[in-house]
Amino acid sequence: MSWIATLGGGESWVCPKIFDTRTTPRDALLARGSILIETRISPEGRPQTLLHYERGHPWPGSISLRAVPGGSIVLVLTRDGEVFHTVLQPAWDARADVLRVTFSWDRAQGEGRIAVERPEGDGVTEQITPAPPPLLIEDIYAITRRPQLRDMDDDVVFFAVSDRIEPIGPMPTLTDQVQVLTPMGYEKVSRMQTGDTVKTREHGVVPVLARLSRRVPALGSFMPVRLRAPYFGLRHDLIVAPQQRLVIGGSDVEYIFGREAVLVPAQSLVNGFAAQYETGHRFVRYHQLLLPRHEALIAAEAEVESLYIGRLRRRCDHVARSLLAECPRGLMPEHARAGLKVLGSFEAITLAQARAA
Repeated sequence: MSWIATLGGGESWVCPKIFDTRTTPRDALLARGSILIETRISPEGRPQTLLHYERGHPWPGSISLRAVPGGSIVLVLTRDGEVFHTVLQPAWDARADVLRVTFSWDRAQGEGRIAVERPEGDGVTEQITPAPPPLLIEDIYAITRRPQLRDMDDDVVFFAVSDRIEPIGPMPTLTDQVQVLTPMGYEKVSRMQTGDTVKTREHGVVPVLARLSRRVPALGSFMPVRLRAPYFGLRHDLIVAPQQRLVIGGSDVEYIFGREAVLVPAQSLVNGFAAQYETGHRFVRYHQLLLPRHEALIAAEAEVESLYIGRLRRRCDHVARSLLAECPRGLMPEHARAGLKVLGSFEAITLAQARAA
């Protein structure tokens, strides 16, 4: 099991296996799990209620998660007189960013964790805490399905709950259907394994050090984007995460931007013709390949960025809480950024229209 409840995109969903009262009492404790909230932080710097919920039975309890001016995230949980409180200050100016907040707890391990990430960037700030009071199964159901009992700011994009400790850090961005070029031809990225090889335009054939995979709610910054052929040289459509970036070069790029190549995030191309959001999915599984260098894979004749991990290998604590936890440390490289310009939405659409003309 993993995701057991989601709220967003005009829908609320709870897993029937978990919330079937014939098999799981609603007053049962969720001793381990994660709450994930994605929100737009107010540019005015006003306080925001990301989640507030109170219950009276079988014992008084509450959960409150707020974003306060200055970018801090404040979490308070209570249970029958017991109070848990922690404050996390992200290591960047978060006032106008979209943020992903993940609160995880594990009573057996005796600890909790709150982490804040920027979906469009590499920044991650986390804090390990003592074990917080566990939530009830009924709490999750009430927050998700009973809007009159919860308080959430309108800027909250989505809310999701997992019965696992969800990873933080580098995330995969290519769906199952994406095929990457290998010496033997195109192969689905979902089938690639450590030791396989892929072809790159800059360094030829290179080994795959690891494949990362994750199933996530198809909401907010996880909502898949369909990149449409023939824009940007695509031979067929690609479905990717909004943060997946294309590496685009050519004479028009050099003429418009004065650079040999630029990076174009998939979400910056969403305008109805070059790309569009894929709706109708509750969950989506993404994959990505870790290569010795941070460079581009070839998919549908276009270049797409591979996984970037920077100097993550130097932070063993962060690695242990990421999707790279099972990757042997000896295989983990250090990546340097290529230094390419990342286009904003207006620039990306301008380039797409110029190529369509």
